[in-house]
Amino acid sequence: MTWDDRVREALGVAETSADGARAVADVAPGDWHESVRICRDVLGCDFFDWLSAVDEGPEGFRLVAHLWSIAEKRGVLLRALLTEPSAPTVTDLYPGADWHERETREMFGLDFPGHPNPAPLLLAPEFEGHPLRKDFVLAARVVKPWPGAKEPGEGHGTARKRALKKPPGVPDDWIQDGA
Repeated sequence: MTWDDRVREALGVAETSADGARAVADVAPGDWHESVRICRDVLGCDFFDWLSAVDEGPEGFRLVAHLWSIAEKRGVLLRALLTEPSAPTVTDLYPGADWHERETREMFGLDFPGHPNPAPLLLAPEFEGHPLRKDFVLAARVVKPWPGAKEPGEGHGTARKRALKKPPGVPDDWIQDGA
């Protein structure tokens, strides 16, 4: 039985895809914790590599974990599309998930109920927002000009400057005339 077949059977999913020595499996958000447990206990994934998320826009957030079986020299890239920004913690299964869940909470605003210490990890206490969300405005690109040349010929006084453009993701009302 191939690794992909074993992953499909253990997780009860209809299909997986292969990414080198990893099987990529999508599970329902409600099955997240149990699926991680199955990877550890049934498939022998004894090494927790990393956990993060991807902002899929209006669809929600894709929670992603990479689990590895040292004995099998194979892994599972486990994914769940969250329509609500919340998934149960897996720190009871893999204590190493602690830091990853805390970082994902700060950067994407996802909640991990049951997490033993959801204290901020990277951002200053006064920081507002979640910087890896697609709707996060990079205000620094509007408030302060970028240091250094952005266009060919800038800074030499010989080339004509292009019209200023609004940086991606910045709302129209953030641009000031002459900025």
